[in-house]
Amino acid sequence: MEATTNQATISEFLLLGLTEDPELQPILFGLFLSLYLITVLGNLLIILAINADSRLHTPMYSFLSKLSLADISISSSTVPKMLINIHTEDQSITYAGCLAQACFVLLFAGLENCLLAAMAYDRYVAICHPLSYTVIMNPRLCGLLTLLSVLSSIANALLLSLMALRLSFCRDVGIPHFFCELAQVIKLACSDTFIHNVLTYLAAFVFGGIPFSGIIFSYTQIISSVWLKPSVHGRYKAFSTCGSHLVVVSLFYGTGLGVYISSAVTDSPGKTALASAMYSVVTPMLNPFIYSLRNRDMKEALRRLVRGTASFL
Repeated sequence: MEATTNQATISEFLLLGLTEDPELQPILFGLFLSLYLITVLGNLLIILAINADSRLHTPMYSFLSKLSLADISISSSTVPKMLINIHTEDQSITYAGCLAQACFVLLFAGLENCLLAAMAYDRYVAICHPLSYTVIMNPRLCGLLTLLSVLSSIANALLLSLMALRLSFCRDVGIPHFFCELAQVIKLACSDTFIHNVLTYLAAFVFGGIPFSGIIFSYTQIISSVWLKPSVHGRYKAFSTCGSHLVVVSLFYGTGLGVYISSAVTDSPGKTALASAMYSVVTPMLNPFIYSLRNRDMKEALRRLVRGTASFL
């Protein structure tokens, strides 16, 4: 690392993690390793069960399998590097590796955001226009929604990450986090970050606000339609088809909002890092349980998958 005056040409950052207490490092290693393995195994089972059961080859489960892949990817972008750093007792991450990690986190978080909006639209069509469901949610539209989700997520991630390349950094390269979250990286810059902050808020409004508005619109229409149903049983049945999705949406946006609020109102990096762990580690782990425990079709598909695997072995 070479220093000039007040600024430095840096080759690496330091990921300070959730705590610097050496006695807690083995506990954190075991905890995050367990969470990561559960995340990968749970989401992988969801993907395999959907692909193996022809009865689940519907738009809703197609989006769910892609959501599970995004969950695996966002956890794989952050947790393995954290585990390696704890195991080797080395907090460093290269400059390129840090920006790449920030880019991947933005990419997969954005993809999950867009997929949740696509799933909300699917539930809106299924409940509000049931007779036209197969016509509206045709394979071409589902493919288009997936393609738009991927392209918008890539555009958002590349835009913000490439802008970060223009920043100059000081000698203090310690990131009080367990992964390179872009907001934390920008805080270390010595150069003017006004444009970067404006661009970050603008990107959040466009790439985050539009899918979220789509979710709000879909559920506003769903609630209005369900409320008109004459029987309580009919209302319960309609709501039960989107209950799991509502829980996942609440977790995703609730933890994301928690990160924003904690970084805005508190000076404690530990609280911000803990909030980030919720959306990048805990939420992806919980999603398979939410969809499998609350969905009878998914539970049956998982049972058939496990029985088929056991008989094959």
